[in-house]
Amino acid sequence: MHNFRLHPKFSIVSLLSGAVGVLAVSYIGLIAVVMSYAALTVEFSQSVKNDEAAVAVLEGQYLSSIASIQDLDYRTVGYAAPLAQIFVPATSMTALR
Repeated sequence: MHNFRLHPKFSIVSLLSGAVGVLAVSYIGLIAVVMSYAALTVEFSQSVKNDEAAVAVLEGQYLSSIASIQDLDYRTVGYAAPLAQIFVPATSMTALR
């Protein structure tokens, strides 16, 4: 009879050190993903603030234009007073309901 003893090809230490290596690389990868997500979030937040500032400027220009139109006396420019007032129905007639 032969005395067969099973010898694993890899020792427990090398197997565990390989697992630790894989976990370390995964951990570094996850940190990189979280850092890139944080950078994108900050970049998006800054672009939202920039867009809000641009909208505020445009809104200010619009409101000043409307104020100058409302202050205008149309009879001095040559327009006649309206002959009749017509009220429109409250329901929308557009495709967006």
